[in-house]
Amino acid sequence: MTDTSIWLRESREFCCIPMEMQVAILAGGLATRLGELTKSQPKSMIMIKGKPFLEYQLEALKKSGITNVLLCTGHLGQQIEEYFGDGSRFGMNINYSQEDKLLGTAGALKQAGPKLLDVFFTLYGDSYLCVDFKLALSHFKSKGKLAMMSVYKNRDLYDKSNTAVSDGMVKRYSKREKTRDMVYIEYGANIFDKKVLGMIPVDKRYGLEDLFPRLIEKGELAAFEVKERFYEIGSSQGIKDFTEFIQGKSQ
Repeated sequence: MTDTSIWLRESREFCCIPMEMQVAILAGGLATRLGELTKSQPKSMIMIKGKPFLEYQLEALKKSGITNVLLCTGHLGQQIEEYFGDGSRFGMNINYSQEDKLLGTAGALKQAGPKLLDVFFTLYGDSYLCVDFKLALSHFKSKGKLAMMSVYKNRDLYDKSNTAVSDGMVKRYSKREKTRDMVYIEYGANIFDKKVLGMIPVDKRYGLEDLFPRLIEKGELAAFEVKERFYEIGSSQGIKDFTEFIQGKSQ
């Protein structure tokens, strides 16, 4: 048997190994761009066609076979916990990590460390995504890297593109400095090996936008391309687009 055939056999065997998937949803931001709409409620609790946005996220995760969710909350986070509880009403297992002060998206993960599995997904609390999580996890494991970013070839269409990809790796990422090769955008579903938490400072505001460049520098940030567009509720236009999307699905 050749080395190649051995590798193929082991790869197939690995893909068949079940692995629990956990998603940490980062829902602790202040959402200042939405003004009065989020003055008295978290962005995740914005009502869309009679349900809070977060409920649509959870429904999508459940359809993907994910029921283990950790909600990283902050601003008015008690409203989220009061509505969703332990998740049993939604067929989910929900745990919480509450920020007492603003820690940023990466800082929130650092604080939540004891509740995270050795490998976990992250989603932003204002994004609705169409991701094959099982395929993404398999791709991540095949890469052998500390982290993987899902990317979408956006070309500045739905938002400003901020990511350059080459040979299956993220080569450049920035929300501030745009280069011509940044035709992709961070899609919003990322996977991390828990070892990454060691790169995040303790009790300090630190975002994923700070962590990604460090991972890129170390050659540890793989890329996973997604073909379907994303939806977000971080802006009035985003809320309008997502509402129309939901209406279209119900027809």
